[in-house]
Amino acid sequence: MIKIVDEDFVKNCIRPRRIDSHKGENGKVMVIGGSWLYHGAPFLSAMASLRCGVDLAYIAAPEKIATAIRALSPNIIVLPLSDLKLTRGVAKRVLKILPEIDSMVIGPGLASGGEAGIELVVKEALALGKGIVLDATALYSSILKKVSGGRVVLTPHAGEFKRVFGKDVPSKLDERVKLVKEEAEKNRVTILLKGRFDVISNGVEVVVNKTGTPAMTVGGTGDVLSGIVAAFLAWGNDPFEAAASAAWINGKAGELATSRFGLHILATDIIDFLPEVLRRFDRIVGE
Repeated sequence: MIKIVDEDFVKNCIRPRRIDSHKGENGKVMVIGGSWLYHGAPFLSAMASLRCGVDLAYIAAPEKIATAIRALSPNIIVLPLSDLKLTRGVAKRVLKILPEIDSMVIGPGLASGGEAGIELVVKEALALGKGIVLDATALYSSILKKVSGGRVVLTPHAGEFKRVFGKDVPSKLDERVKLVKEEAEKNRVTILLKGRFDVISNGVEVVVNKTGTPAMTVGGTGDVLSGIVAAFLAWGNDPFEAAASAAWINGKAGELATSRFGLHILATDIIDFLPEVLRRFDRIVGE
């Protein structure tokens, strides 16, 4: 029998906030992404993390689009990168910030051809015990050997899954569940296969998320999801818990957005509804 992610699962993955907590204690996330064509993708991830309740969100993006990203919101800390690609040289600047953050997203809107830089950042981040979400451009087959056994979540759709694992995603849910679990076990990673029903597995456990609506085909919803996963990793959850909880929350926010706007939602609408979904889990402890 396939286990379904529910509200109780998510509740167990959200830690209460201390009454005397300070800035930074509730999570710091970095998003590495963006290109001359896609400046919005890393912004959506970072804003999703902030709306989940992390304290700080950084975006490392090419300097050509840094000003545009800064103009979108004063809530984001932008780190300009000197090249459109994440070269090893550019990546070394990112490494200086790594000790300050708790988790990161790599890939939203990122230009292709930066595998060397991605792998350098991944290596150093894993050595420091940071949580990592790999999405979009950061999803390629040779990355698997670099992240095996780490606190890593891969968030592919069906096409990206084939690119990474070399296998077509079946249409039947039970077959998708079987395939995701097998690949997660084989490669010692957590996989969040996006779809009408998301399938999440770490190779030992496997769950299905059924929240969401057909309106969520709009561009950017995957970037939002990646930012939510990063928030849960920043709070200390293991990759499986983070991925499953994020999928449920992303889908619930999408449902609320759809109830308001019908089939005409934007990814930013999903971000706007995240507090409505998450406030039911708010708890403050201590005196």
